Amino acid sequence: MSPTPPTDAVEIGTFAKIASPHVIELLGLSGLDFAVIDAEHAPIGIDQIDLLMLAGRAVGLPLCVRVPDQLPATLLRVLDTGAAGVLVPHVDSAEQAAAVVGACRYRRGTRGYSGSTRFAGYGTQGMRATLDAADDVLVMCQIESVQAVQACADIAATPGVDGVFVGRADLALSMGLESAQAPEVLAATQTVIRAGLAHGKRVGVLVNSLDEREAYARQGVTWFIQGSDQGLLLQGARSLVPAHR
Repeated sequence: MSPTPPTDAVEIGTFAKIASPHVIELLGLSGLDFAVIDAEHAPIGIDQIDLLMLAGRAVGLPLCVRVPDQLPATLLRVLDTGAAGVLVPHVDSAEQAAAVVGACRYRRGTRGYSGSTRFAGYGTQGMRATLDAADDVLVMCQIESVQAVQACADIAATPGVDGVFVGRADLALSMGLESAQAPEVLAATQTVIRAGLAHGKRVGVLVNSLDEREAYARQGVTWFIQGSDQGLLLQGARSLVPAHR
């Protein structure tokens, strides 16, 4: 997954909330561009992330990880498993964004180097190639508070930030609202979209329908997470149940 945002096509993924390599294999056979392991809101630990990465590589499905926090140790361990990128929640300032980027990069960063990890090819690819690979790790900052919206232009402008992702549910809560579709939330989402595009960065949103995805694509959004493996399973199971039940 290139850190350079696409110019003429959208990237479509889904959240992986079920800690099963088989689910990752199935998603990889679907034609999706990527998936995001949700280590923030699903019971998925580093050992399970490690196994899911193996499944993703087996089917050629790039896997990002939504990490549970911004700690350098968390980012290091996730990236060492071979993640294509990270989606980092609750980035509220350019200073936080810069710290996140620094924790994900070797050059001009603070990420600790080890040649023995999957990311480094278990010692087979050499130090320079591993440093180069780290420069291509996707860093997406999640904007999900009033403070983050106010700082979104500075966050998007932070060197090394590859994109901004709007977390509309937590953004609604930050505004004292109880709907991710409230007019105030949608207006703030537009502010983030404009800021990301102005700085040539990816802009991402979570959508729940094709119509919503197409509407945001017309506004320049190119990085979509649509639903989750849990939702897809539930939707498929419900389709088997007679309507009268």
